[in-house]
Amino acid sequence: MPGEGGGEPSCHPGDVTSAESADVRWVYAFVDRPRERLASAGAFWTAVTGTRLSEPRGDHGEFATLLTDGTDPCVKLQGVDGGDGGAHLDLCAEDVPGLVERARALGARPVAPHDDWAVLASPGGQLFCAVPWLGEAVRPPVVAGSRLDQVCLDVPPSAYDAEVAFWSGLLPGWTSRAGSRPEFHVVAPPAGLPVRLLLQRLDAERPASAHLDLACGADVAGVRARHERLGAVLVAEQPHWTVMRDPTGGTYCLTGRDPETGGLPAAS
Repeated sequence: MPGEGGGEPSCHPGDVTSAESADVRWVYAFVDRPRERLASAGAFWTAVTGTRLSEPRGDHGEFATLLTDGTDPCVKLQGVDGGDGGAHLDLCAEDVPGLVERARALGARPVAPHDDWAVLASPGGQLFCAVPWLGEAVRPPVVAGSRLDQVCLDVPPSAYDAEVAFWSGLLPGWTSRAGSRPEFHVVAPPAGLPVRLLLQRLDAERPASAHLDLACGADVAGVRARHERLGAVLVAEQPHWTVMRDPTGGTYCLTGRDPETGGLPAAS
């Protein structure tokens, strides 16, 4: 889950206070997929996001970045062992130890510390990483009518309130508010950051997980058709989102949110 290899930075960190240096300055959405299907995952996700894959990194070539032209990347790929994979967040800060300290004070537990980055688990068991900010600042554009802009945390009912409190406290300066449905809570970043967070309370107890959401505006059907031509299959249609399965078996959602603002059509 390391945040290394995100491309050339667009600017350099400025002078900030100690507290501000632990704030999140950029966010990556990680596509976690089975290691043996990594090539297929890379081909699909670069096609739907209009990106190209970096050279692989890691001891087993299990990490890659989805590179953009003229902007900074915000999506990465990881090969995982077991299951169909899911998603997680990389939170980038100038002061990684400070971000880790804040997370631990709010109830996170360390999973795998490294020299300059760390894997942690939220109180409800959601894995995420604290990684160095490399100056990323320019958000990638909407591509073919959609934008991968949200990681949805699927939270068991017993952990939901704690997860809302944790993520709201971990991300000062973000907007924490109730979602469009009783089971949703949104934690939206300041303007310019590329990935927002949605917490979804599940109907039943099961382990925490996460998936990716793409904002498609009014053209969910058109984006769905394009993804199907690239090998995805329909899982379920809901009034405001469509559940898909990519060629590697991982599920994700196409939503009717505005791909420019992330908001629902009436609020965009």
